[in-house]
Amino acid sequence: MRYFIFLAALVFLAGCQSRLKSHEYTSIAIETVFEDSVSIRAITFLDDNTLAFAGSGGVYGTVDVTSGRVRSNVMKYHTSIPEFRAIGHTTNDFFMLSVANPALLYKTGDAGKMELVYKEEGEKVFYDALKFWNDQEGIAIGDATDGCLSIIITRDGGTTWNKLSCSQLPEPIANEGAFAASNTNIDIIGEHTWVATSVGRVLFSADKGLTWKVVKTPIINTTDSQGIYSIDFYDKKNGYGIGGDYTQPNLNKANKIVTTDGGGTWLPAADGKIPGYKSCVQYIPNSGTEDLVAVGFTGISYSNDRGATWSELSKEGFYTIRFLNENTAYAAGKNRIARLTFE
Repeated sequence: MRYFIFLAALVFLAGCQSRLKSHEYTSIAIETVFEDSVSIRAITFLDDNTLAFAGSGGVYGTVDVTSGRVRSNVMKYHTSIPEFRAIGHTTNDFFMLSVANPALLYKTGDAGKMELVYKEEGEKVFYDALKFWNDQEGIAIGDATDGCLSIIITRDGGTTWNKLSCSQLPEPIANEGAFAASNTNIDIIGEHTWVATSVGRVLFSADKGLTWKVVKTPIINTTDSQGIYSIDFYDKKNGYGIGGDYTQPNLNKANKIVTTDGGGTWLPAADGKIPGYKSCVQYIPNSGTEDLVAVGFTGISYSNDRGATWSELSKEGFYTIRFLNENTAYAAGKNRIARLTFE
């Protein structure tokens, strides 16, 4: 019921299936479906017809992928305008989380408008990504404050959120956090959860955030601008991570990693080969782990061999991408959202 109420003010849900063969795409068609003077780093499919988004300037909304109709609104917090870089959803509700101080987490309300369900204040507060295990349990991550990484969890459908104590988490490295570049620092398969950090580490939980262990990866991290920007898992065993240095976007050494054992070990991938810096990587549905797409302000790259080699499909820049099906994706970036058709 709440979903239909929110449609009056915007929202929805998505899915993916699987096959075992590369699609071997060679080209891509790009069609802009939304333009505004905002930066959009958070998109998600709420269902097969609805893409939700949120960005700078407090802007949030939905795109009807069938009709192309866009509904948008602006969230204000007292006299300030929040910047959103993370969104998520359950079957009934849509959530959006702002960066910087104060961190503001909004949830679809019973009255048909967004309601503030979590606020955190502090000089170093900065949240980066948000995702749900199921309709009751979800997780958001942020940079380290007070000597430990910031992780908040809900177990009641997003009504209340509680921050994990330092004793529940691995000890952070100096300046460890995450990059709020595409809302893909977290990935979830079943009860398994992976969190990628800015210092090239991956935190792993096999029990929906109750216990954690940490794995160091080969991703480059010699400056604060280097690290893992995005991870994606095709299943519980196969995953890929990408990043690099946005200040040196052509740097392609130690910026791509792959795992085949559920993140227990990570190996360099396509080392010294294109692409360089990217802010988001995603497996293409129904490709059996073969096909990946990576996007960044540097363009769109594609791999059909599990990320061992890549080709450039377009120089058009985006921050984040999500697949509707194996041929169609939506990408967002500076001032726009676009529909991508892979051929």
